[in-house]
Amino acid sequence: MASDVHSDDNQVMSGSIQVVEFILGDEKFAIDLFDVREVVEYTRISALPNSPSYIKGIIDLRGEITTIIDLKDRLNIMRKSDRPDEESRIIVLDENITRKKVGIMVDDVLSVSTFEMNQVDRTGATDTDDDSSILGIIKKKTRVKDKDQTDLIIWIEIKQLLGEMLKM
Repeated sequence: MASDVHSDDNQVMSGSIQVVEFILGDEKFAIDLFDVREVVEYTRISALPNSPSYIKGIIDLRGEITTIIDLKDRLNIMRKSDRPDEESRIIVLDENITRKKVGIMVDDVLSVSTFEMNQVDRTGATDTDDDSSILGIIKKKTRVKDKDQTDLIIWIEIKQLLGEMLKM
């Protein structure tokens, strides 16, 4: 019997995935649960001078300076002016993947979910080379008023998306 190895290849090929679902603008996104340390409420962010636009600034998170990345800016998602930053959430990423204390600012965190790999469409992930941080599209079946509905959730590889930023 093969041992249970937690490599990205094994996770992508078969079995199930656990993700944190969140909202950016009008779209639903997900990142691997094991890339997340915690989710925290919005706190005042101090801007850093001369930093790229996607770096929102820094916060003091229990005595640790944590860099906050505006994921909407990084992904070129239009801002909704009616939603104040104070209603946002910060997903603090696992330091094992970032090598630094980093959080991503999102509009809202929906849930932690488990999906089978047969619910992931990988063809959408390979359509564009410049968006190689998209692992696939998760098809989440829901039932609304006795009607079956499929929500599409964009599953992103946060390590790859933030890779160049984290080298700074």
